Amino acid sequence: MPSKTNQNEKELKSPYKVEEDEDDDEEVEEEVWDDWEGDEGDSEFICLFCDSNFTSSTSLFQHCSSIHHFDFHAVTNSLQLDFYASFKLINYIRFQVAESRCWSCGLDCQSKHDLQNHLHDVTDFNSIKPLWDDDRYLKPFMQDDSLLYNFGEFEEGEDEQSSVMDEDLVRDLKNAIYGDDQDAVKKLVVNEAASVSDDHSSLPSSSDKELVNGKDSRGCITSIDKDPEEGSLTGNPQNHIVTHIRKVNESYFGSYSSFGIHREMLSDKARMDAYGQAILKNPSLLNGAVVMDVGCGTGILSLFSAQAGASRVIAVEASAKMAAVATQVAKNNGLLLSKSETSVNGNNKGVVEVVNGMVEEIDKIVEIQPHSVDVLLSEWMGYCLLYESMLGSVLYARDRYLKPGGAILPDTATIFVAGFGKGGTSLPFWENVCDFDMSCIGEELVTDAARYPIVDVIDHQDLVTGSTILQTFDLATMKPHEVDFTATASLEPKLSASEEERTHLNSKTCCLCYGVVLWFDTGFTTRFCQETPTVLSTSPYTPKTHWSQTILTFREPIAIGLGKENGINLESIGTEGYPAVKIDLRVSIVRSTEHRTIDISMEATGVAPDGRRRSWPAQIFSLQ
Repeated sequence: MPSKTNQNEKELKSPYKVEEDEDDDEEVEEEVWDDWEGDEGDSEFICLFCDSNFTSSTSLFQHCSSIHHFDFHAVTNSLQLDFYASFKLINYIRFQVAESRCWSCGLDCQSKHDLQNHLHDVTDFNSIKPLWDDDRYLKPFMQDDSLLYNFGEFEEGEDEQSSVMDEDLVRDLKNAIYGDDQDAVKKLVVNEAASVSDDHSSLPSSSDKELVNGKDSRGCITSIDKDPEEGSLTGNPQNHIVTHIRKVNESYFGSYSSFGIHREMLSDKARMDAYGQAILKNPSLLNGAVVMDVGCGTGILSLFSAQAGASRVIAVEASAKMAAVATQVAKNNGLLLSKSETSVNGNNKGVVEVVNGMVEEIDKIVEIQPHSVDVLLSEWMGYCLLYESMLGSVLYARDRYLKPGGAILPDTATIFVAGFGKGGTSLPFWENVCDFDMSCIGEELVTDAARYPIVDVIDHQDLVTGSTILQTFDLATMKPHEVDFTATASLEPKLSASEEERTHLNSKTCCLCYGVVLWFDTGFTTRFCQETPTVLSTSPYTPKTHWSQTILTFREPIAIGLGKENGINLESIGTEGYPAVKIDLRVSIVRSTEHRTIDISMEATGVAPDGRRRSWPAQIFSLQ
């Protein structure tokens, strides 16, 4: 998340120096206090988390809420913070950010950039209240911090109604991005931008926009409107976000107009076998059922459903091109719903009706009652399971259209993690290219890989640890916000690691772990597929799929194996001389502020035989 270089950057890192004079009389103190209160209109407000500047606290807090997941008013209102507690909170956050540390969970990040990518919403305000309950945070961290005397909540003459309007607006925009409030999604994204007021007088003024030299806080050029009366440029943040989301959606759905992508998916044997079994070999589930297929593509799952005896199949597809293709395919196979024509065998009318649109808007296109669907189908999974963020749409369809007790296929999803060795990198290739040593290239590629996630196939023989579950989702009961999660896992050496992965320096049971690999399974369990349950796996131990696996590389390899206790220093844990007996992981996967992408943070800790622990700095990966 790029940020604008600020001339006050040095001031952000230097504490405010309070000059005390015991001889000052009360009159001078009052004068200083009056000067300190100042005029908000003449002040410069610096963001709590980045270097963006604003001309009001209102626009600053809107920026923090929509970009940095920090809602100042939500925190102060929920915890009923008074002026001094709020004052402490601001200074506390500035202290933490200067140390590249998360203000709410305490995670130490490698850089300020990594911290901004890590920032997340807080669900339990009470658990964080004690963090800034220290009088040292009454001392301003930053010299001339305008925010400390203009943070809005306790100002006299504040327009409370306007403040409430602004908070509601920001909340709607955040919900539109993260999908928890689907009504907001419909209002802001599905051709209803006009329902957000077009009256510029009801919006923050041009001085309240989060613009920095024509760019927003992420360095993106914003959409701007010319105010004919004032002659100034005013950014409209709601329309900008709505437009951005719409463009991302159009690009996303448009990418699935390529027949090459569909051929790849239709050629994925593991994918087709799992869905085919779940639909065609569970007659008690599909026969006579009303089915909804979310993101139908070519319509293959809808065709399976019709073949299995469904009475009605609603095939939802947002890509106009693919909706037309699915319609033609269903028609060519005699399965398209028609009042006048019968199917190819002349017995039953077609049951498939293709709806072109996002599932959040189909009630405007097709007649369908809430909670009228028996079976909800979707092949929604992306790389690392959650990339593309389509799961939110599936959960929306579940909550709005699925009958109580209705089936959702698949109904479980599980993310697994394991450590990989040198064979999972490009190093072996570059160490011998036509008998020439080009390992310097491989080393540079491994260094670069520590910054970006890689989607590729890992051979199970290259795994140096056992695999373990990172996170499990119950798709029938989970809440939309549970798509974002933080989980822990422990990786222990795999006794069957190949000889190539074992280092000869210390022990035949010591391996270098270069990073971790993530994959997922989705389950069609006996809860709904009583006759023939099945599993779709993207594991390195099963035939490869078009999802491959997601590879996260450590900045430096960690030696792991069977070691003996000794008294060497902490920094030696995880080296070939003193391998860790296990690696503890803490992984967070969250939807990014960039629509339909995900951010992954990973912390690794090596555990020595005597229980001592060595932690490495957190790494942030963006899958986009």
